[in-house]
Amino acid sequence: MTLKDLESQLLALTPAEKERVIQLLTQSLASDRAEIAKPVEIGGGEARIGNTQIAVWELVNAKELGCNDDVLLQIYPQLTALDLANAWEYAEANADEISRTLQEIDE
Repeated sequence: MTLKDLESQLLALTPAEKERVIQLLTQSLASDRAEIAKPVEIGGGEARIGNTQIAVWELVNAKELGCNDDVLLQIYPQLTALDLANAWEYAEANADEISRTLQEIDE
């Protein structure tokens, strides 16, 4: 099935059916969301993407060096756009932590 086929089928649904589809998609996205973890056994508790060894500061550093999301997804094929969105959200909410980590690494 193509996206175009799916689109025409979705448009043919009743309002109640469309609402259910939205609920299913929302639940699916929420369950696929890779959380930011701080496992002590990997990298001493630095913020990482889900169960990977990819630290949020690494992604922030790469972005500051000019890598955009498309490039990062090529460099880290195990990540998704949602993983990057979570990393940017975490980095923004924890800017001091990320800044300190980057400063420590530079020294």
